[in-house]
This record gives sequence, structure tokens and C-alpha cells, in this order.
Amino acid sequence: MKKILFVDDKPAIGKVLSVYLGQENELIYFENPVQAINWLNEGNEPALIISDIRMPQMSGSEFLAYLKENALFKDIPVVMLSSEESSTERIRLLEAGAEDYILKPFNPMELKARIKKFL
Repeated sequence: MKKILFVDDKPAIGKVLSVYLGQENELIYFENPVQAINWLNEGNEPALIISDIRMPQMSGSEFLAYLKENALFKDIPVVMLSSEESSTERIRLLEAGAEDYILKPFNPMELKARIKKFL
């Protein structure tokens, strides 16, 4: 069973993902990137990270930058979720190291299919 770290300030989305991804994977959920960083720094290593972009305390793009600048985490695939349909933002995050950018609202089955290639 692969570990997927999911970070989003809306717990309802975490519940939806646990239904669609939790049967085949171990889904670890945090409401903000600071909690996720603490979990990672405790020695936990997920196979994939899914992160929202707009969150309090730390944005998803700051979280992505932290991950990609850290030797321990830079090779973990990161998929960004956002309700912002901006090609500029999408290109910026992909160039910063995100493997994929998925718009909200998303079809959970499509997300499952898209992340399968990273697991």
C-alpha cells in the first residue's frame, strides 16, 4: 500500500479523496503545509503528495518550493490542485517541479487515473 500525503484546508475534499484513493493507498491528510512538513521531517516518506494551492499559513506554491529545494523530498512527485484556471499559474508550478496541475472541482476518478502513473 502506497502512502499519499494530501494537504488541503477543506476537510470535505480530504473525505472525498479517502473514499476514492483510500482503498488502494494509505491517505495521510493535513489541513495545512506546516503540519505536513512536520510529518515529513519526522522521517515519513510518501510515494506522492497532492496539495491545494490556496491555503492559510503557507501557500501550496511555497510548500512545493520547500519540497523541491530539500534533498530529502525533491524526488517525491507533487500534484497541485487549484480552483484557479490560470495558465500562467499552471506553467509556473509545472516549471517549479509539480508533476501535474488539476483544476477544482475535479472528477475523483480522473484524479485517481492521473496519479496512478506517479505511483
